[in-house]
Order: sequence, then structure tokens, then C-alpha cells
Amino acid sequence: MTENTRAGFVAVVGAPNAGKSTLVNRLVGYKVSIVTRKVQTTRTRIRGVCMHGPTQIVLVDTPGIFEPKHRLDRAMVHAAWEGAGDADLVVLMVDASRKKVDPDTRRIIEGLQKTGRKAVLVLNKIDAIQRDVLLPFAAELAETGIAEETFMISAETGDGCDDLLDYLAERMPAGPYLYPPDEVTDLPLRLLAAEITREEVFNRLHQELPYAATVETEQWVEKEDGSAVVNQVIFVQREGQKKIMLGKNGSMIKAIGAAARRQMQEIFDKRIHLFVFVKVRENWIDDPERYRDWGLDPDA
Repeated sequence: MTENTRAGFVAVVGAPNAGKSTLVNRLVGYKVSIVTRKVQTTRTRIRGVCMHGPTQIVLVDTPGIFEPKHRLDRAMVHAAWEGAGDADLVVLMVDASRKKVDPDTRRIIEGLQKTGRKAVLVLNKIDAIQRDVLLPFAAELAETGIAEETFMISAETGDGCDDLLDYLAERMPAGPYLYPPDEVTDLPLRLLAAEITREEVFNRLHQELPYAATVETEQWVEKEDGSAVVNQVIFVQREGQKKIMLGKNGSMIKAIGAAARRQMQEIFDKRIHLFVFVKVRENWIDDPERYRDWGLDPDA
């Protein structure tokens, strides 16, 4: 399909917790990126495919851009900037509820200015800020000169998202679709399943285990009855963290597994037999193989 069709990539960048994943899920109409209360949850670039009339918009959810301190931080920030550089259009999301330009957002603006790249400025969470505060905040951002257009939205409620989607579709270049029209993400099922379980880990243990856990899908077996058997391992860095993950009499890991299984069954539209184990791997955060699994550069 090339006649009258449009298709392109839109990179969604912003400081941690600006609402990037929530927006991508909202526009795609399908959960392709996990959302938690923790900042810096997204570890790699996740593509969500949005069909809007004859236009295909490939939304690239990028890790939050912040001042990196560790190897994983550097790899995540590098992936975010790569996503912005490769895209046809960049959306800069800003958490309007902060009421001021935070250092991470300022750093992103400066990075865009250095490359001469314009962005679609999206002020998110407008339902959490008074209009008399919002408008001066928007004016302050407009003075930076990086915005080609500004939208005020709530990714959570959908307010303003239709106008944003119309604009993005109009700005996509003419050409054939980049993915099959019925595809919503290029994330492999095994990796998406691991992300679903990691979301449950973060939501339930966001204070006890900040970033000490990762999830891997070791096996995905399709059964003749249409169901799937999924074996996963949650890796933590210390024996004490394993005890927290398991919970008293295994209560925590059972709750995580049950919630993750329900999500998987809804998203994958099939019965899931999920088995989750916990193992200690002290240096997983420095293992180059983990980075390759996420599509990150361990040497960034």
C-alpha cells in the first residue's frame, strides 16, 4: 500500500516520569510499554504502531533522559538520543505539574538546540495544574525556540490527545507502511512478557527494590490448545533482595505472578501458564548480554 499512505517514526523523549509510556499506550490503543510510579522504568526503545486513517505512525518510547551516573544509565540515555536522531519527528514531553523547567528537561532542550532539531512540545498532566500557572510555563518553554508546535494534554485521561494525533499524522512523510497494519509493536512476545512481569515487580516493590531486579523470559512454549507455557526468572543482586521478592511463604512472588499472568492473558488474548522463579545474579547490571537483549549499547 503506497498510494495515499503515509508512514514515519515519532520519537517521544522527555525527562523521567514525564508520561511518555502512558502517551504511547494511549495513542497505540494497546499496552506496549510498561508504566510504573518509578522514574526511569523504560530501559530501551519500544516501538508502538499507531494507525490513523491511511497514516501509520511508529511511536518510539524512549528511556527518560537524565544525568547518567552508572553504566545502565549511560546506555539508556544513549538509546534515547539515538531514537531522537533517527526519527522523522520528535515529541518532547514535559510534566506540566512540575510548574517549572526541571534540569533534565533543560538538558534535553539544550541537546536539541545543539543539533538544530525542532520538536513537538507536549505539556502533559495539564489536569494537575491551574491555567494561570500553565500558560506562563508554556510561554517559558516557547521562548527556547525548539517547539514547532505546542499541545497541552493529559495522557492519562486522553484530553487533547486526538488533536496531537491528527498533527503527527499530517507530518508523516508519504510512503508505504513500515509494519503490517495489524501489528502494534515490534517487541518480541518473550520480551514484552518480561516487561509485564517487571512492571508488577516495580509496582509492588518500588521502595524495597529500586532498580535491583530484572526479568527474563527463559521459555515460551505454544500448546496445542492455543495456550502458552511461560517460564520466567527474576534476577536480583543480593540474597536479601531475593527474600523480599519471595515474601513470607512465597506470598509476594505468587502475587506478582498472578497479576502478570492476568495482564498477559488480556494482552496476548490467550491462556497463559506462567511460572516465575527468583535467582541471585550479583553483577547482572554489568553483563553485556543483558544490554544486548534490551537493544542497548553496553559501551555507550
